[in-house]
Formats: sequence, C-alpha cells, structure tokens
Amino acid sequence: MEEIIYRIAISLPGFLLAIVCHEAAHAWMAYRFGDTTAKFQGRLSLNPMVHYDLVGTVIFPLIGAVMGGAMFGWAKPVPVDSRRFKNVRSGVFWVSFAGPLANLILMVVSAFFFAILVTKVSPNSSYHTIAGDMLKQSIFINVLLAVFNLIPFPPLDGSKMVSSLLDYNQARKFEELQRFSFVFIFILILTPVLNYIMAPAIWVSNVLVNVFIHLLASM
Repeated sequence: MEEIIYRIAISLPGFLLAIVCHEAAHAWMAYRFGDTTAKFQGRLSLNPMVHYDLVGTVIFPLIGAVMGGAMFGWAKPVPVDSRRFKNVRSGVFWVSFAGPLANLILMVVSAFFFAILVTKVSPNSSYHTIAGDMLKQSIFINVLLAVFNLIPFPPLDGSKMVSSLLDYNQARKFEELQRFSFVFIFILILTPVLNYIMAPAIWVSNVLVNVFIHLLASM
C-alpha cells in the first residue's frame, strides 16, 4: 500500500499538469483560429476542475498506479467548432496538434529541471529523491500522452491531423475507422504494440536528459 501511495504521489503532479495543459492548448489554439466555443465554456484555463473527467482523470489513472504502471488517462475533451475557423484545414491541423505539442514542451521542461536537479542540487538533500522521481514521471507521462495522441487512428489527435490533409470524401472514409476505436485502443494497451511505438520517443527523451546534464555539468 505504501508503494502504491508513493507512486500516486510522485505521478499525480505531472499527470494533472500534462492532461490540463493538453486540453488548454487545444482550447487556446482553437481561440487563435477564431473559435470561441471553448473560451466561453471556461475551458481556456489551467484549472484542473474545468477539465475534470471522472473516468479519465480519476478512475483510469488510479487503476494504472495500483497495477504498477504509469498514471495514464485523459481530461474532458475541449469542444471545437471548426466551422468558425478562419482557415478550416489549417485550424483543424494545428488545434489537433496543440495538445501533443504541449506535452512535448512539458517533457522538455521536465527534462531540463531534472538535469538541474542532478547537476546543481546535492543528492543528500531531503527532497532530492522524491523531486527526481516526480520529474522522471513527468517526462514519461508527457512522452506517453504525446505519442499516444499522435497515433493516426480516430478519434485520436493524430487522426484529425491526417483528416485535415485529405479531401472531403477521403476524410469521411478515414473517420469511419472510429467505429473500431475501442478495439484498436484495447489492442494497444493490452499488447506490446504500444511499447514498440513508445520506444523511440523514450530513447529521444533519455538522450535529451543526457544532453541537458552534460551542458549543465560543464557550466
């Protein structure tokens, strides 16, 4: 039980920041392209309560933590009305990409702070271990969310980015794959497929951490 509580404690800050920034980024980019729907519904915010989803924000990530894995989940999807975009194709692409991009930025920031912790803070400090574990979890969670959402299968963000590049008929046929989304996600989670997809991104994040450590160590 102590191990589960510790895993939740070190994962929760990074997890909440990751899903909140993901949805807020969708809302902000939609607003930039002319859609005020999310803004008027209060979703252009970093307040976790406005993005809260019982299953995705509480139940699913807690199950992951209890089972010994990462806290993985989602927030309530941001409402987007693409008809209000000044440029529909460009708007759909960038609004969809904004969420994963926010997670990639958070991953880089977390990697940088982890490198600062390793190179500039004494390992004997009382908070060194827990801060390091929190930052490592933040790096992993943001990589996981970014890569997972960039998979080009409906209804993930990656599929909407692909749809924005297709003509109308091609996009509609492509979006019909959404009927198989549950099966697809089920396969991803319960088989090694997601691990194979994640491996290159995790390697890149590790390289980035090492680059930051070397740069800061030489300063």
